[in-house]
Amino acid sequence: MSTIGTVSFYTLGCKLNYSETSAIGRQFEAAGYREVPFTEGADVVVINTCSVTEFADRKCRNVVRRALGGNAGAKVVVVGCYAQLKPEEIADIEGVDLVLGAAEKFRILDYIDGITGGAGKGMVRAGEVKEADTFVSSFSFGDRTRSFLKVQDGCSYNCSFCTIPLARGASRSSTVEQIVSDAEAIAARGVKEIVLTGVNIGDFGNGTQVIEDKRPRKEALFVDLARALDGVEGINRFRISSIEPNLCTDEVIDFVAGSRRFAPHFHMPLQSGNNKQLAQMRRRYRRELYAERVDHIRRVMPHACIGVDLIVGFPGETEADFLETYRFVQELDVTYFHVFTYSERANTPAAEMEGAVPLAERRRRNKMLGTLSEKKRRAFYARHRGETRPVLLERGKEDGLLHGFTDNYIKVEFPADDAWINHLVDLELAGEVRGAGNGMVLEGRALVEQ
Repeated sequence: MSTIGTVSFYTLGCKLNYSETSAIGRQFEAAGYREVPFTEGADVVVINTCSVTEFADRKCRNVVRRALGGNAGAKVVVVGCYAQLKPEEIADIEGVDLVLGAAEKFRILDYIDGITGGAGKGMVRAGEVKEADTFVSSFSFGDRTRSFLKVQDGCSYNCSFCTIPLARGASRSSTVEQIVSDAEAIAARGVKEIVLTGVNIGDFGNGTQVIEDKRPRKEALFVDLARALDGVEGINRFRISSIEPNLCTDEVIDFVAGSRRFAPHFHMPLQSGNNKQLAQMRRRYRRELYAERVDHIRRVMPHACIGVDLIVGFPGETEADFLETYRFVQELDVTYFHVFTYSERANTPAAEMEGAVPLAERRRRNKMLGTLSEKKRRAFYARHRGETRPVLLERGKEDGLLHGFTDNYIKVEFPADDAWINHLVDLELAGEVRGAGNGMVLEGRALVEQ
């Protein structure tokens, strides 16, 4: 098929964004466009944005400017969460031609021909977020070993600090049948691992059916989806990207423990280990429930990796409150933290709360939890040294040295050539723990001669 132009993409933010960028990319491919690397002179540049924090907003603006520098004359299109929340602000950035909101981004090809380019403010097509009420199937492809598969979108929780409901709309899901079909399509491409993504994937199945007494109920639950995916041939691993503790039920945990393909890896947002802050954040659990979830995982999967999201510096968080959180997570048998420094977001209840924590203090608390996370991850790696675990091998940064992750998310380096990429290999975890943070690694030793 002859091409009608070139397109490049830049994705900011979460795994969900990557799955959606790939879906948009396939639309361009089907229309006859050829994808080229970012900043290499594309006719159309699509930037998929995040807006979880103020830093994410700033990064988006910088990427737009980079796109303009490397793609002279290109039509620049900005989509994603930032585009929904602040479309006029983005349209005012010199060089931006089109801004598409949550309900419009998957109709991007309908707008491309209408872009005139040149000087002046960009065209905005961003309606009310309530118009984003349909689910669009998306999965990423490009990485030979891993694909991000969207199973749910939007959120109806309305936590007091979060803009996601404003950027993506209410919670909605695909069907079990469609997601299984997507997983089979991914398997047919030779991908070995699928990461299930969404905004609140534990809320999967929010689509309802009406039974005889007229009360609506979910057509399926997340655990029903997981059971169906467990039978998909060709996929060695499924990972759950993140799941709320109130939705990570004992049934879900026990299913993963007995699953053939679901990895023993949970990432559960906690946000605060202080019940006062949890109430102010409008979270739907108390810290006692979180501790129960961790205990249950450890009982049925002692080897499981457990990640935790935390927010520091939420309005009204005193030093005593923070230390209560610190002590709580210090005692939890978890693996690592993702620590976020609270930033005020317009149109959220938290932005109007009293008791703002000085930015320097927020950063200090972030650093303290980051140091604790480092110690926990290092201890987790060391605890599993000497074990043999399956590792899905990927391309490394050095020739002759591959890396990969075990089922329980330990990063491993393994000396081998590229022919081993995308192979699941049983490796002995050996040597000393090296590196830090996401770069922490153990050496892998083959059980048989290569």
